[in-house]
Amino acid sequence: MSTPGLDFASIHEMENVGAIVLGGGRGTRLYPLTVERAKPAVPLGGRYRLIDIPLSNCIHSRINRIYVMTQFNSTSLNRHVNNSYKFDNFSGGFVEILAAEQTPEGGDWYQGTADAVRKHLKHIMNLNAGHFLILSGDQLYRMDYRTLVDTHLRNNADITVSTLPVKEQSASACGIMKVSEDGRIKEFVEKPQPGEQLSAMVSPISVFERYGLSIEQGEYLASMGVYVIKREVLEDILRKRKDWTDFGTHIIPNALSNRRVIAHLFPDFWEDIGTVRSYYDVSMRLVQQDPPFEFHNPKHLIFTRARYLPGARIREASITDAFVCEGARITETRIHNSIVGIRSCLGKNAELDRTILMGADYYNEETRSDAPIPIGIGENTRISGAIVDKNARIGKNVVIRGNDQMRDRKGPGFVVRDGIVVILKNAVIPDGTEIV
Repeated sequence: MSTPGLDFASIHEMENVGAIVLGGGRGTRLYPLTVERAKPAVPLGGRYRLIDIPLSNCIHSRINRIYVMTQFNSTSLNRHVNNSYKFDNFSGGFVEILAAEQTPEGGDWYQGTADAVRKHLKHIMNLNAGHFLILSGDQLYRMDYRTLVDTHLRNNADITVSTLPVKEQSASACGIMKVSEDGRIKEFVEKPQPGEQLSAMVSPISVFERYGLSIEQGEYLASMGVYVIKREVLEDILRKRKDWTDFGTHIIPNALSNRRVIAHLFPDFWEDIGTVRSYYDVSMRLVQQDPPFEFHNPKHLIFTRARYLPGARIREASITDAFVCEGARITETRIHNSIVGIRSCLGKNAELDRTILMGADYYNEETRSDAPIPIGIGENTRISGAIVDKNARIGKNVVIRGNDQMRDRKGPGFVVRDGIVVILKNAVIPDGTEIV
C-alpha cells in the first residue's frame, strides 16, 4: 500500500538510476566499534551489517547498479559485500567497491562525501544512468526509493533531498530546510541555533499535508542525507567546484540559488547510527514490543550474507524480549532485553540484560586454540548495559555492568562510552573480572 502523497517511479524510470553508497568515513564517534572495521560494516541486529540497509532498500526499489565508496578499515566491509551481493549474469546488476586510490589527478584521502564521489567521477560517469541516488551507509530505515525518484522526476528537479519531520529539541543537531508550498527548498541551515534562527525555518503546514503528515510529528524538516541528482548536474558541480567537498555542508545549500532543489518527505522511522549511544539505544528498541523497525517484513526483507548455520540450540533457558540468531548455543541461561548474535555461546547460569552480544566468526573448536578461555560467555557471568564485540572470550564469574553514571575510560579489553561498556573485538576478559 502506498503512502498518501507518494507514487512509484516505473520500472523503466528506475533502470535509469544508479546508486552510490558512501561508506568511507572514519566513524570516530562509533569508536571502539570501528577500531577494526568501517562504520557500514558494524554488525546490526545480531546477523546483519549497517551496509545491508541501503543495499536492501536499493534491491527492493529495482536499483541493481550500485557503487560503494570505501576508505578506512575497509577489509571486512569489502568481504561482506562481495560474499553477500551477487546478481544474475543477465541482469546487468552489480555492487562494486570503489576504494580510495592514487591517480594522476591526486592521491589524498576523501575530504568529504562529495569529494569521495568526485574522486571516482570517471568511473561513475561510465555508467549509463541519467540520475544518481546518493546514500549513507550508516542509517537504519526502510524506504522504497521509487517514491523518492518519482518526486524527483515529477518535479523535474536537479536535486531532490529526502527529509523527515523532527521536533525542536532535535532540530539543532540536524541540517534543517525551509520548504515552500510547491515543494522547493528555499533555505537550508546546518545545525541552526535555537531561537530566532531556528524559528525562521518552519515550513508551511500544507507541505506536511501533501504527504499525509501531521505537524505534531515535528515542525521542522531535517535532511536525511539521501539525495537524487541529475547526472549532468552532479558532473557539472563536482568538476567546477572542487572546493565543495560535502553534499550536506556545501553542495545542497549552495545549489539553492541556481538549481531546482526539491524536498521529498519521508513519513516513517529513520535513525542515524552515529554514536555508540545511538547504536545501543536503537538496538535496545528493536527487541521491545512493537519495535520502530522490523527486520522481518515479507514485502521488504533485509538481505545479508547467507551463512548456512544451524538453528539456535537452547536448553533450559529463560529468554524474554530478545533476538537469538542462528548457530547460538545457550544452556541454562537468563536473557532479557538483549541481542544474541550468530554463533554465540553462553555457559550455565550466565545472565544477559540490556546487552548486545555480536556473536562470533567461528566456533571455539574451529580456532585450533588452546586458550584457557573459550569464545563466548563463561559460567556464572553477569552482563548488563553492554556491547560485546565479535569473538570476545569472557571467563567465568565475570561481572560487567554499564550504567549512566560510569565515566568514559579504557581498560584491558574494554572501553566505556556514554555509560555503556564495550568489550572489544577478540578481547579476553579473565575469570572473576569486574567492570562496574
